[in-house]
Amino acid sequence: MQMATAENDGEPGAGLRTATTRRVPTGSFRLRQIESTRARIRASDGFALIDLIFVCGIVGILCAVAMPRLLLAKQIAGTASAIGSLRAINSAELTYALTCGNGFYAPSLTVLGTAPPGSDEPFIGGGLGAAASVTRSGFIIQLSATPYAGAPAACNGLGAGQAGQGFKAAADPAGPGSNRFFATNANAQIFEHTATLFATMPEVGAPGSGQPLR
Repeated sequence: MQMATAENDGEPGAGLRTATTRRVPTGSFRLRQIESTRARIRASDGFALIDLIFVCGIVGILCAVAMPRLLLAKQIAGTASAIGSLRAINSAELTYALTCGNGFYAPSLTVLGTAPPGSDEPFIGGGLGAAASVTRSGFIIQLSATPYAGAPAACNGLGAGQAGQGFKAAADPAGPGSNRFFATNANAQIFEHTATLFATMPEVGAPGSGQPLR
């Protein structure tokens, strides 16, 4: 350490003052300081393992609480869609019989999906008339009618003797997870059962099993 003296001539009674020179760190010492600072910053970044386990536990609890409700909401939405599809079929069959089928019903969804001449609007929409069997919102929708030999040709190309005096339609779950099966017929009443009703559903009247949907 060096001592420096300075004389202050401008002030009376000025004495000698001392000062110390600052020690300037060498290049290697300064570099070590920087590396040490960087190491401390890196050590303070990120999460500890216990933090990660805690977050994963919270996410797991939230999933366990939310998933059953999400599945229930999905089932409720699918059931509502199936019932709506059967109601749409009832309405379409009635319109078809009154305006195109000469009092007789369409034997399939594709017939209801065929528009009459001079119109671009089919008797049923929403994709229900795209195929003989349609999967929609987790339910298989299907329709049939026993051909009646005395039925005349319909306006949308259905030949004579192919329309029915009644019809039946069903909405069955496409996979596991639901035990609600629905069906309807020319009476326009929707029935519910814990097993499929399509095979035993009459085209007119109440089925031998199941109950009316309230």
